Amino acid sequence: MEDLSLHILDIVENSINAGAKNVTVRMIENARTDKMIIEIKDDGKGMNPEEIKQATDPFFTSRTTRKVGLGLSLIQEATDMANGTLVIRSTKGRGTKIAATFQRSHIDRKPIGNIMATLMMLIVGNPDVEFRFIHKRDNEKFELDTRKMKNKIRGSNIHSANALTVVRKHLLQYQKDFLKENSYGI
Repeated sequence: MEDLSLHILDIVENSINAGAKNVTVRMIENARTDKMIIEIKDDGKGMNPEEIKQATDPFFTSRTTRKVGLGLSLIQEATDMANGTLVIRSTKGRGTKIAATFQRSHIDRKPIGNIMATLMMLIVGNPDVEFRFIHKRDNEKFELDTRKMKNKIRGSNIHSANALTVVRKHLLQYQKDFLKENSYGI
């Protein structure tokens, strides 16, 4: 995978396939500690301790539609390349939390990529799932919450033109105000 937004997309899709109805993605960047953390938390079916041990093995998957599971093994590789770590916490029946930590300035850390397109695809493609996205960088913070957005569009379906306009407007504000000085491949 070329960038971190694609890793996020893959892992969140796994969360949805595991029955998640609520997914939170946090990106935390800290210049002082030179760390970037991506956390993905869901309320899906979760994993037992043995599944957690096998989760980064590319030849293990709990899916019946394919015989390999590359998502977590690929993000594990990305964290390793950037002097980072991957931590998986999960409880069967209660969900999973994945925390990928990277050295922010590491030459081999993948770029964030088009996080706006990733978020739009997830929101539009999964209207029954609630998403929360938080991006913190030092003293700045951006938050997108589909529950709050749905309150703004009262009665409209998330696929309606009105709803898509609200989502797009929010993401464009994120790009303008938050991503303005960074080259995140947008």
